[in-house]
Amino acid sequence: MEVLGIANNKNGLPINNQIKAREVLVIGPNGEQVGVKTLQDALTLASYASLDLVLISPNANPPVCKVMDYNKFRYEKQKKEKEALKKQKANMSELKEFRLSPVIDVGDFETKLRNATKYLEKGDRIKLSIRFKGRQMAHTELGKEVLERFASRVTDYADIDQRPKLEGKTMTMLLVPKKDKK
Repeated sequence: MEVLGIANNKNGLPINNQIKAREVLVIGPNGEQVGVKTLQDALTLASYASLDLVLISPNANPPVCKVMDYNKFRYEKQKKEKEALKKQKANMSELKEFRLSPVIDVGDFETKLRNATKYLEKGDRIKLSIRFKGRQMAHTELGKEVLERFASRVTDYADIDQRPKLEGKTMTMLLVPKKDKK
């Protein structure tokens, strides 16, 4: 007796005629344990229910098969994976770095401000850094003013996570997107 598969299987669990075991432990469509059956009996049982026989646990003795709608099972599984991926992406915001100068020109400042605002709207964190060269080290307050001016211009989109801090010749500041904007 040839049993036609209802589902189409693409690199998933073995179903219907793909199962190679002689005897299998059958679990019904409602989760009830039917018992140990020959593969042919299990396939007949599944075809009468207009469902598929899916090999759930191939390494068990005897192998465990479940009578279910395999396409629906795969759809639900894909839906859960997509949802998990969405949550994972929401938790992982990228860190974008913008390098400024203590003597930055107005046009450059505005351009970097626009780009940083776009990233903050997307939910990314922003690291602002200023590298002091030569005699600029004597006037680190100029760099601090640039960073604070930048932060004051993006207050609608970001909160300051780390205030301007000088480490060696580099001053850094960290901005995080506001929670209520999302």
